[in-house]
Amino acid sequence: MRKFFGTDGIRGQANFYPMTAEIALKVGMAAGLVFKNGGHRHRVVIGKDTRLSGYMLEPALVAGFTSVGMDVFLLGPMPTPAVAMLTRSLRTDLGVMISASHNPYQDNGIKFFGPDGFKLSDEIEKSIEKLVEGDMTPKLANPRELGRARRIDGAQQRYIEFAKRTLPREMSLEGLRVVVDCANGAAYKVAPEALWELGADVISMGVTPDGFNINKECGSTSTDALSRKVHEVRADIGIALDGDADRVIIVDENGAIVDGDQLMAVVAQYWQSTGRLSGDGVVATVMSNLGLERYLDGLGLGLARTKVGDRYVVEHMRANGYNVGGEQSGHIVLSDFATTGDGLIAALQVMACVKDQNRPVSEVCRRFEPVPQILKNVRYKGGAPLELEPVKTAIEDGEARLGKSGRLVIRASGTEPLIRVMAEGDDAELVNQVVNDIAGVVATAAA
Repeated sequence: MRKFFGTDGIRGQANFYPMTAEIALKVGMAAGLVFKNGGHRHRVVIGKDTRLSGYMLEPALVAGFTSVGMDVFLLGPMPTPAVAMLTRSLRTDLGVMISASHNPYQDNGIKFFGPDGFKLSDEIEKSIEKLVEGDMTPKLANPRELGRARRIDGAQQRYIEFAKRTLPREMSLEGLRVVVDCANGAAYKVAPEALWELGADVISMGVTPDGFNINKECGSTSTDALSRKVHEVRADIGIALDGDADRVIIVDENGAIVDGDQLMAVVAQYWQSTGRLSGDGVVATVMSNLGLERYLDGLGLGLARTKVGDRYVVEHMRANGYNVGGEQSGHIVLSDFATTGDGLIAALQVMACVKDQNRPVSEVCRRFEPVPQILKNVRYKGGAPLELEPVKTAIEDGEARLGKSGRLVIRASGTEPLIRVMAEGDDAELVNQVVNDIAGVVATAAA
């Protein structure tokens, strides 16, 4: 078991263990030591979102990295996928993103990318944790070999140009009225500018961060305001990013939500028709809707499922030659372009399909009818509720009731003390009953 790392880096409430300046300092030292290989001058790039606690964690990480002799490039507020891209582009040894993604401002997190731009393996994360818990003093750099830190100018424009180049050279977004909600997060500058430079008529929301309003009633986890704005300005499409812009949810011209499953279906069919799709299918997680699986099957494509977490999706894609994958929540990984989920690039590919087919978003992005799916989160204080006998019995009973016409997925969240109870199937009433019954048993057992 890893002590600090979850499914997406280290995450927790700011200024409470483990998301403290002290731990950030030690994590910076440990990660720097793990990635110092060879005699060259070692470098790390650090980006962040707009949370107040970023001002605390960023200098702590800088102190950790420089203390072991790594130079630090500071990007300021930048999307997570931009950090991954710049880690490779700037030929650094390591990339770091300070963000808690879609969580409220009280939380924060630290994500790492290796020199290839991919998230770290479980083994490397365990190596970092082992160093954090030990004495690193003997491994600190001598005074002459301490690292330096400096801000990088032009990083935002580098990412904007990178995102724009993912579209065909001759394609323009001229004629599309786009509302983009940046969740008062990391993409509040780059996303609107990239869309405008591509020719779209852009209306921006969630672009006034104050350290506290990231993801607050905005972004991909709260799309009501975006739906209203799309109606108000008669836009063709709405784009909702989350706090670090590695996920996206689309709103069509009628204000209806298009989730990650539908977006994967759109891109997979579009790329299949143009001969771009590789791997004969899509990689998604156990949470993706059964309707997606059935739709892809109708196209002669498969759906490979992984554990929840976009890095597990990426690992399967890399190992098996897929170039489209993602999560229902809106992490869309298009490995022809990016090493991690990229909300802006995924939105651009959907808009490319819309432009190519010259049809409304509501028609282009409604590829299948989702099977009824219910998800309930049950908060617990400690222990391992899924190991309790009453919970095990309830889960077995639920699986038997659903039979072959549905699926049941029960898992502990990797980022919060929650048990997620999800069921889906053709019988909506049965699905609802199964979820409520299991959630009730978990709540009672975990009390």
